[in-house]
Amino acid sequence: MGLVVGIGGTTRAGSATELALRLACETAANAGDEVRVFDGEYLAHLPFYRGPGWSRQSASDMVEAIRLADGLIIASPGYHGTISGVLKNALDYIEELAGDERVYLHDRPVGLIVTAHGHQAASSAMITLRTIVHSLRGWPTPFGAALKIEPGTFDAQGNCTDPDVRDQLAIVGSQVRAIFRHED
Repeated sequence: MGLVVGIGGTTRAGSATELALRLACETAANAGDEVRVFDGEYLAHLPFYRGPGWSRQSASDMVEAIRLADGLIIASPGYHGTISGVLKNALDYIEELAGDERVYLHDRPVGLIVTAHGHQAASSAMITLRTIVHSLRGWPTPFGAALKIEPGTFDAQGNCTDPDVRDQLAIVGSQVRAIFRHED
């Protein structure tokens, strides 16, 4: 059993980004891995990293979970061609791992998800996430889900109604597991 940490969402509870993140994390949970999710509500309450109101205790539970993680799944909405500010701020907290023996995200697989209303925003935000993960010494999984979300992709209960989206999210979750478990 490993630990998979999910980070993402928006300031709106139950957003498509959060639902997509949870669905990808479900793949790891269903296979017996422990999963911890830090969703949009959590991210929205974080002070700016090392800004006003910040202390070493800010996000310490998320930082510790990342420190112990075997793999991560990160999800962002595509905002104006890039990732959301709340997600970027949360990722800045990974700087707390700079002095660790396993620096930042060293040698960890990181599955990436972007939800957007258009292909351009989804694609450019995916490039941004890959760049950030590389900069943090993580290994982006070969497949990243850059999803154009249509009305009705998720129903009122939060279930994914689009089998293609569901399959893409399962691939993200399964690749994170396969890489840290060294499976095919």
